[in-house]
Amino acid sequence: MQAESERSSLWKWYLCGLLLLATTINYMDRVTLANASVRVTKEFGLSEQQYGNLELAFGWAFAAGSLVFGFLADRLRVYWLYPVVLAGWSVMGMVSGWTHGYTELLVCRTLLGFFEAGHWPCALKTTFAVLNEKDRTMGNSILQSGASIGAVITPQVMKLLMTDELGTWRLSFVAVGAVGLVWVFVWLVMMRNVNLDAPAPETSGVPPLKLCTILTGRRFWAVALLIFGAQTVWHIYRVWLMKFLQTGRGYEEAAALNFNSLYYIFTDVGCVAAGLVSMWLIRKRSVTPHGARRIVYAGACVLTSLSLTIPWLGKGWLLLGVILVIGAGALALFPCYYSFVQELSDQHVGRLTGLLSMWVWAVTSPMHSFFGILADKTKSYDVGLVVAGLAPWLGVIAMKLLWDGGRSQQSVVSAR
Repeated sequence: MQAESERSSLWKWYLCGLLLLATTINYMDRVTLANASVRVTKEFGLSEQQYGNLELAFGWAFAAGSLVFGFLADRLRVYWLYPVVLAGWSVMGMVSGWTHGYTELLVCRTLLGFFEAGHWPCALKTTFAVLNEKDRTMGNSILQSGASIGAVITPQVMKLLMTDELGTWRLSFVAVGAVGLVWVFVWLVMMRNVNLDAPAPETSGVPPLKLCTILTGRRFWAVALLIFGAQTVWHIYRVWLMKFLQTGRGYEEAAALNFNSLYYIFTDVGCVAAGLVSMWLIRKRSVTPHGARRIVYAGACVLTSLSLTIPWLGKGWLLLGVILVIGAGALALFPCYYSFVQELSDQHVGRLTGLLSMWVWAVTSPMHSFFGILADKTKSYDVGLVVAGLAPWLGVIAMKLLWDGGRSQQSVVSAR
């Protein structure tokens, strides 16, 4: 086991910052297509359904990659696995900028999704190894907040590069993809293999649960339904917000890109606030770590439910304000989810993360195709956005009925 001096508080939060950068790069590569969606669909002559199918392919590949890398993260050293997957998705992001048709772009988005899936098992294995139970929600908030930072930066980068003078959407794909290769170099130079060795779990005299026992337990399925709701609201807005603003409400591309950056600033605020509120409830109100996560998750659901107002809001500041609040709530859901996964088992964090990611990407990815069909038929995005905003309440219900109803299941997570 490492000496305590090697696991100083400063080092732990420094490592969380490095994970934040990885998440930032992950989302920069992911959202390039959404930010250039109008240009890409026009250049390639795509229907809304075909655009949705690009996200469907990404999502199903992400599901497959989650399974593969989830199991690998528990078997291989994260020090080596992490840079491999990050280099893989970075290269595919760059190649996407060199495609010349729908089929080529579909293949690139598929491989991009497969490699991007490896980020989460590696990152959660890392936070589980170096953070104690009380700090994990905050650490996971820092990790997840990189999604917002990447999504804030990318529209501004693309706004610069997608001008007639400096290039097209293709240049922005290549430039964003190249950033990941820099992170790989920094990781290999600055990290050490031994830094990521998790301390041995404390023993309580009770044998740990086997993976098959966890997978058939009520608590696992509570978390599975919870992430289904969280994933729905987050990714529907990620994929379709630019089209909603430009095609649905008539905003110019530059204005939509600027608002997209502001939207992700608010999602970042919500994500960090989730960690801070959780720590405040634990330290100041003596709420248990699990109870604090439940409270924060339910509060985030209240914010996303403001989607109910969208059909009655036209172009203007009130509509934009509501979307900002929805975004804050949407990303606040995820630090809670990651911490619930880490509560399930000491030994199988990578596998459980991968299996849950595979499940949720497999079942939610087709929604983009259905959303596109609905948009083609109704010429509106409103109904889909409303439903997405209400989806996270499924997690509140599932935790009440399944997690609370599964109290007899043995808990083996130590309170390190």
